Amino acid sequence: MIKFGTDGWRGIIADDFTYTNLRYVALASADYVKEISGGQTNPSAVIGYDGRFMSREFAEETAKILASQGIVVNLSDNISSTPQVSFNTRQKKAELGFVITASHNPAIYNGFKVKGSFGGPATPSQIARLEEMLQKRMTDGFEFNLDSVAHYEEKGLIKYFDAKDTYIRHIKKRLDMDAIRAADFKVIFDPMHGAGMGMLEGLIDKVFELHSEWNPGFGDIDHPEPIESCLGDLITTIKSGEFDFGLATDGDADRLGTVDGEGNFVDSHKIFMILLRYLYEIKGKRGDVVKTVSLTSMVDMYCEDKGITLHETPVGFKYTAELMIDKNVLIGGEESGGLGTSLHIPERDGIFNGLLLLEAMAVTGKSLKELCDDLDEQFGPHRYHRIDKKMTQEEKDTILNAAYKIPSKIGRFEVERVDTKDGIKFYFNHAWLLIRASGTEPLLRFYAEAESMTVVNELLHEAMDLK
Repeated sequence: MIKFGTDGWRGIIADDFTYTNLRYVALASADYVKEISGGQTNPSAVIGYDGRFMSREFAEETAKILASQGIVVNLSDNISSTPQVSFNTRQKKAELGFVITASHNPAIYNGFKVKGSFGGPATPSQIARLEEMLQKRMTDGFEFNLDSVAHYEEKGLIKYFDAKDTYIRHIKKRLDMDAIRAADFKVIFDPMHGAGMGMLEGLIDKVFELHSEWNPGFGDIDHPEPIESCLGDLITTIKSGEFDFGLATDGDADRLGTVDGEGNFVDSHKIFMILLRYLYEIKGKRGDVVKTVSLTSMVDMYCEDKGITLHETPVGFKYTAELMIDKNVLIGGEESGGLGTSLHIPERDGIFNGLLLLEAMAVTGKSLKELCDDLDEQFGPHRYHRIDKKMTQEEKDTILNAAYKIPSKIGRFEVERVDTKDGIKFYFNHAWLLIRASGTEPLLRFYAEAESMTVVNELLHEAMDLK
């Protein structure tokens, strides 16, 4: 059965991500586009794709199916990031947008993301409706008789377009590019062979790229996720002392990872807090804040101190985007490196947020390390780590069953309260531990935050030993 997880449908290429399954997903998507349009003639959609194996071919197949159902398809003429597709979906007033990508997953995966007309992830209710339509189509069956892309082009139902151009012009209007250029930063950028390749050219004067050539297997990168364990080349290069800032984006460039000028990886918790403080205190912006259950408790402390309304959601930016549509949200995000702000669309965007961080550095006159030191000074030390562990279903069940029995202690740590919004989160004195199954991969994820890495590692190992 095809199931949409925290961020679309993903599967192993030629196993469950096949042309047959994709055709049914695309057909159900066409049904949903027509339903959303209210029966108007020739509703429209936007389609983009990353640089994975067969992504362009899968995108063209999706386009043909939508076109065969009378939908006008704006199809990216090149590799495009997820934020580019989201932005163009809104810009072109399309009913929906679709991205062929498996984001940060290993190279054997591909996937299908769905974007709303508002320029962000389809909401949970939209995905639920799409799944209903998909189930019906797969139950009823369908005979696919498709013409070529060229045929649909001639009929005006498939139109190739440049997904990058209007997106870049929008970014330039929303950020203080003059301040960034005046700071004259030397930046090293690692797009991890993903859709971020070449995106900083023309935006920053002094930028050097790693892993910037097309490689559907991602070269020597295990999987294109901008976390410390996958950024060895970036960290090693920046330690040469030639650069002020290191930025990395994942396979579809909606998430970011950063490295300071001394080669220290800066996690997304700190990035979120730096941008929250910059937007609120320096730019004078106001609005609610949204965080996932896996994000740092520094957010709670800051919002309580400033009287800011805070919303906490399950993991998955679709929950954040839903709130950004309905409420005045200043910033919202998650532990995995994705966040959105009121300056941009209700979508994660690694490029935009990396540039916003550079703007914060330029305007405050502080290095990334100094901005991180400010957080320790204001909130006390907050250290964090996540472990993703491949397990058999039996091993997963053993740990989760033990966790859901709500023990009074995890190792030597007394449990003060628990939260089961997404997985199970244990709160201790100045620390927390979260255990949850991945929504995109066959993994069990363990997250912990505490005042020291010693305590963080102890909590993680106690969690993995639960039985």
